[in-house]
Amino acid sequence: MKLRVLIVVTLILLGIGALLNAQQAGFKRTVLQQVDASVPGREAVTAVAEFQPGASAGRHTHPGDEVGYILEGTVVIAQDGKPAVTLGPGKAFHIPAGTIHNATNSGTGTARVLATYIVEKGKPLASPAPAK
Repeated sequence: MKLRVLIVVTLILLGIGALLNAQQAGFKRTVLQQVDASVPGREAVTAVAEFQPGASAGRHTHPGDEVGYILEGTVVIAQDGKPAVTLGPGKAFHIPAGTIHNATNSGTGTARVLATYIVEKGKPLASPAPAK
């Protein structure tokens, strides 16, 4: 009986993992630098996010502010409680700490975003948020 429960739990966890990976197919975040900030308990993380056409980061939050700049492509930034905005190369954005948001490549080529996060040290850079 215990073996059956273990097998079922393992299969469920594998299924959840596959779903999470499927939601983020075509999205990749590469951390360029991670350094202590001058504010105790905070760190600055600089990363490049790459989105294939139609790809999305998935609804998520950060344990601090995100300041981003569109390097190439067209990205739709959707923050809960605000209208979605479409941004192209050279446009910048800010997402306050804890805000549920998503970014989607609405163009036909790869979109690249340079982002700096000022976040609580020791916490995950991004945490998934429930679907709408």
